Amino acid sequence: MPRFYVSQPLAIGQLVDLPEAVAHHVQVLRLGRGDLVTLFNGDGGEYTASLGEIGRRSASADIKAHVAREAELPFAITLAQALPEGSKMDWIIEKAIELGVSGFQPLAAQRCVVKLSAERAEKKLDHWRGIIVAAAEQSGRNRLAQLAPPQDYKQWITQQDLHRRIILTPRAEHSLASWARHQAPQAVTLVVGPEGGLSEQEEALALRHGALPLAMGPRILRTETAALMAVSVLSAAWGGLA
Repeated sequence: MPRFYVSQPLAIGQLVDLPEAVAHHVQVLRLGRGDLVTLFNGDGGEYTASLGEIGRRSASADIKAHVAREAELPFAITLAQALPEGSKMDWIIEKAIELGVSGFQPLAAQRCVVKLSAERAEKKLDHWRGIIVAAAEQSGRNRLAQLAPPQDYKQWITQQDLHRRIILTPRAEHSLASWARHQAPQAVTLVVGPEGGLSEQEEALALRHGALPLAMGPRILRTETAALMAVSVLSAAWGGLA
């Protein structure tokens, strides 16, 4: 059943005017009046709805039922990702949503090639929000991950965080996998450097502010690989794959 995100209150018996982007997707999929679709608004659960009138740029849906289904991890993972080159961030966000990440913090680190002006950062945020929505629709998640504005790494790492911060570094003595096996499931923030990794000064600053250094094994991983492998390791250790 096709799934669509609708950013408005939903209730059984309600006739919903679907957003123009969703109406366009309905037409692309060649859906017709009476076809069933799934709608969700990020507040939890999902709704089964029957399509009504479909115009060139509009469509409506009659909500029939609510299903209290969730596909979230039993623990929260925030991914603090230093900005990589090109479209890698798009790919990281898409796949991290599929794996269950609940928050993203883009970071401008010392070795980042990408530099975002305020205007460019706002455009990127809009683009990344679209990726989050599309990935949630595809993966069956009914809640949208939080996306924070890009921050300078040195400013962000010195701020207080309610979650345990884990900095992924090949210089660490212990691995994420071995640490996770001896820990109860908990909310964590994974800090991942850009191409070339975080500098020694950046790592030292993170350690001074309480971050836990952990390695991803004997191989050096690309930035886009490290983030997703780390999420997978935690899911395997703490029951996020069941």
